[in-house]
Amino acid sequence: MWPLDTSRKEVLGFAVSCRVLTLVLQVLTRLLCSSTPIVYWFSAHLLQDQEPLLRSLETVPWKPLSGDSPPGQKVPRNSIMGLLYNWKTCSLVTRCILGYFLTYWLLGLLLHCNFLPWT
Repeated sequence: MWPLDTSRKEVLGFAVSCRVLTLVLQVLTRLLCSSTPIVYWFSAHLLQDQEPLLRSLETVPWKPLSGDSPPGQKVPRNSIMGLLYNWKTCSLVTRCILGYFLTYWLLGLLLHCNFLPWT
């Protein structure tokens, strides 16, 4: 065995604490984001209450099709894509929620493909 001096003990302690923290964060994100729908329910509730673009689509008796969109504005069938197309007109709450989920998706895609720890 190699002799344990103070610098190696500190590095070993740092490495172990980083690994434990990583494992705890992975388990927490798996429990909170993957198996519990409360996060998604709450964000959907905020989007339905705070976003006027979604409220205007609900009050229309007919569902707008992508071919019926007015010139210069895209109205897709998916309401999330509609929010992304009209990003600049969205409220701050909608931008924060969409930004969080897009960042989570993109980081997960990049880190998982590179065999890095991600949930």
